[in-house]
Amino acid sequence: MAEKLATSLEFATATDPGMVRSHNEDSIATEAEIGLAVLADGMGGYNAGEVASGIAVAMLTTEMKQALQSHEPHRLAASGGEPMAAVLVRENSGKANAAIYQTAQSQPQYAGMGTTLVVALFFDNRVTVGHIGDSRLYRLRKQELSQVTRDHSLLQEQIDSGMLTKEQARYSQNKNLVTRAVGIDPNVETEVHTYDVEKGDLYLLCSDGLSDMVTDEDIQETLDAMRGNLPLAAQQLVQLANDCGGRDNISVILVRVLDDFAAPRSWLAKLTAWFR
Repeated sequence: MAEKLATSLEFATATDPGMVRSHNEDSIATEAEIGLAVLADGMGGYNAGEVASGIAVAMLTTEMKQALQSHEPHRLAASGGEPMAAVLVRENSGKANAAIYQTAQSQPQYAGMGTTLVVALFFDNRVTVGHIGDSRLYRLRKQELSQVTRDHSLLQEQIDSGMLTKEQARYSQNKNLVTRAVGIDPNVETEVHTYDVEKGDLYLLCSDGLSDMVTDEDIQETLDAMRGNLPLAAQQLVQLANDCGGRDNISVILVRVLDDFAAPRSWLAKLTAWFR
């Protein structure tokens, strides 16, 4: 299955400190053989944000690789009936949260550090998406760009309550106030959903250094124009954010679905599915 995923998905990444920040507190990773993409946007002074995002991404990639050796992501969990992919994303996001929280508690220089997180695990022609905070996942399907994740932020709550329109929100001073983050509290709830994917889909994971600086319309225009060259598309999105001021670190991961990657099933599993 690893070979199938590696040839059915194309990944490209780009990350940049931006025009204002002296160093980059974002962390990103992809693992093509297991269909995994992880992005985290750290927060906290004295490089602590960099530490938090680094722990989150390293733990997610290491733990997910290990867990997928003994669990098939498309199998249904014994309790709840959701795919194991969702269980593993939730459990391992929780492990990352605990590790960051414990590090912050035990080392004074890291007190109060935290990070956003967005993770995508592709399997069986589906993708499980987990997120905490305001790092996002978008999907470009045919000519339509849609924001798949919903920010855990004060701004989103103000939009939801009708206090602000989306246009007013673009100029708000409260853009960076997240209502949920990894590592701030002993426990955090990871929002997890699973979606069907289609051949030709293009997925974008990004930190708010992109989404705060570049409109959805400009993101879509760039992806439409450059979807045939993912590395260039990723670099162009970063350049756009910098051209607009680059007030924060900018990170993007692009994942394009090239082909079908349905999980192999035994004749018995196929027969059972037929009679459901």
